[in-house]
Amino acid sequence: MTTSKPQRLTVEIRDRGRADAAVALAADISRTKAVEWIQRGLVSINDATAVKSTKVRSGDILTISIPDDPDPLEVKAELVQDLIVVDDEVHYVVIDKPVGVAAHPSQGWRGPTVVGGLAALGIDVATSGPPERQGIVQRLDVGTSGLMVVAKTEIAYSRLKQAFHDRTPTRNYHAMLEGLPDPLNGTINAPIDRMPGHEWRFGVVEGGKEAITDYETLESFGTATLVDVRLRTGRTHQIRVHFSALNHPLVGDLTYGADPRLAAELGLTRQWLHAVGLGFHHPVTGQVVTYTADYPMDLQYALDRLRD
Repeated sequence: MTTSKPQRLTVEIRDRGRADAAVALAADISRTKAVEWIQRGLVSINDATAVKSTKVRSGDILTISIPDDPDPLEVKAELVQDLIVVDDEVHYVVIDKPVGVAAHPSQGWRGPTVVGGLAALGIDVATSGPPERQGIVQRLDVGTSGLMVVAKTEIAYSRLKQAFHDRTPTRNYHAMLEGLPDPLNGTINAPIDRMPGHEWRFGVVEGGKEAITDYETLESFGTATLVDVRLRTGRTHQIRVHFSALNHPLVGDLTYGADPRLAAELGLTRQWLHAVGLGFHHPVTGQVVTYTADYPMDLQYALDRLRD
């Protein structure tokens, strides 16, 4: 797997906002890293060097001189058990990510990753983006299983990345909630951001990023309810945060207030959440393609226990 990356990245801004947010999205890096690049003079807007306070508007041209920084995060080629390739063609690969596997290496994670698993299988991916994130178009939490798409060519990376930014792909999840939501079917529209003082925890925060979740009840078991969830936005921990805010946390999600006794009764060591469906326009042909994924064994076992 090659670790080369482009030295210069130029994109057209689609939304107004802060320069650091635009850089983070375009280069697929953290906001902290984006601010660092801006402060180093590596970012320009319409050929003018950006500063931290620079605002961007739709139509602006963003140019990033990607630094060749030493000591990048290592991508370790490591076979990932049950990393199932759902579709493998010229431009992308869709996988069914197991729980306990991250999309890519990060400062807080040194366990198995999707990029490392694909490298171990000999699957080459697009070289755009930071070395440790090459090919990654969208991500799932380590504790969430299900469908992800990874770009194999540069054109696929560019077009799929833009598609997810424009919110055109369909992403649906099945989640098990504690209790019974009221209403049974509905939309949650509540902004999400990091919780003050909690670096890895998110919540509904006034002035946060727009977050919209649609849900529909599939089955109810009294103590828990299985719902189908469709995301209109893609915020970190969005499903988990939104249902926790309604006092119906995901079963097994101890980070966001779930009852550990119910999780233990169902044999769960993580939140009951699975990305069951993914659909998008093929990055070259434009044809709509859709994929589905069955529940993994731990989630199916918990569901069977509830049904019994």
